[in-house]
Amino acid sequence: MTEHLIPISIEPLEEGGYLATSSDLQGLIAQGRTIAETIEIAEDVARKIIESQIEHNDFIPESLIFSPVKVEKFNTKIPVPLEI
Repeated sequence: MTEHLIPISIEPLEEGGYLATSSDLQGLIAQGRTIAETIEIAEDVARKIIESQIEHNDFIPESLIFSPVKVEKFNTKIPVPLEI
């Protein structure tokens, strides 16, 4: 199994929670209560979209086919909910 990094955008919703979309993978829309939950749902949605595209011989973006990722090191921030 190879991993592919799919860029997503996450934005807060006025009513609460977050929305994730991707300009690289059409149809990827995920909503969650927290950023972490939204990312988890987005991963599942992306996997299902790609599996469906493969099953139906639909177009798969070239960036997903030919760019498996070898991640050595990167910096990011993680959400940690705290009630202080």
